Amino acid sequence: MAAKTTKKTARKKPARGAATRTNPSRVSAASGNPAKVQKATARDWIAGARLRTLSLAIVPVALGTALAYVTLGYNLALALLCLAVAVFLQIGVNYANDYSDGVRGTDALRVGPSRLTGSGAAKPRTVLTVALVFFGLAAAAGLAIVVLTGIWWLLAVGAVAIVAAWFYTGGKLPYGYLGLGELVAFLFFGLVATIGTVYVQIEQVPFETWFAAALAGLFAAAIMLVNNIRDRELDARAGKKTFAVRVGDLPARIVFVVLLAGAYGAVVPFALLYTWAPAVFFTLLITAPVALIVLLAKTPGELVLALKLTSLAALLTGLGLAAAIAF
Repeated sequence: MAAKTTKKTARKKPARGAATRTNPSRVSAASGNPAKVQKATARDWIAGARLRTLSLAIVPVALGTALAYVTLGYNLALALLCLAVAVFLQIGVNYANDYSDGVRGTDALRVGPSRLTGSGAAKPRTVLTVALVFFGLAAAAGLAIVVLTGIWWLLAVGAVAIVAAWFYTGGKLPYGYLGLGELVAFLFFGLVATIGTVYVQIEQVPFETWFAAALAGLFAAAIMLVNNIRDRELDARAGKKTFAVRVGDLPARIVFVVLLAGAYGAVVPFALLYTWAPAVFFTLLITAPVALIVLLAKTPGELVLALKLTSLAALLTGLGLAAAIAF
């Protein structure tokens, strides 16, 4: 009887446990073997595009087009092409960031939304290819603008924008790891995108454009900063010296509030010139609580909420001001 019992025990297959359902980036403590990784779904790829950050692309184009409209008239085709450049570039940046941080190991201990590369759900080469496709689409839209306008030096501007998008976290010395991400976001998703949108449509840059560009850029920098505040401790451990890592937790939070205040300061000139522009200050009902959340947040989840609300406030403020200017 003892022999039969032993034989049955030997035949018994190990039960399927929770190890196959754990986070793909974790290792099963019981077996010491890597947990099974599920292949990225269409939903995962959409999440990887980080659509909530597209306010960075939409706001400067909306503001630039509104200013072109009230100055000499807008060009719908060129406005849509500018939007395509900005949106494709932003999505490309998001996938490139996913790829670069993933292969560097920066996302290994990530506490935010799971990344395609870092989680192992997608092959690094595939993520890189998708990023390059979106950069290519942005370049194609930019080339169409150049052909339609005949402003050939814009090719250089577009090339610099794509290079800046890649070297945020890519290359041997990414500027995102040097604490310059917020500054570059201000320059490209503020000044370049807004002024560029106006210029390609009317070949002029009205004075108010600089205030609109500042608004878009300051919101872009704030969105990037709150994201980096959330990841500050883990970024420091991974050697990613973002602005939040370099200046420290509390100073970074204070700078975030200053960026929001500056964005609303840029609305003041428009409030003096356009009848409906003061209504934009109603979005402070969103951003004032966000400022408090960021100053007092104790958990990553609170900062994720702040990131979402900042993106929403940027979109509503930008579109609201654009409408106030145009109508």
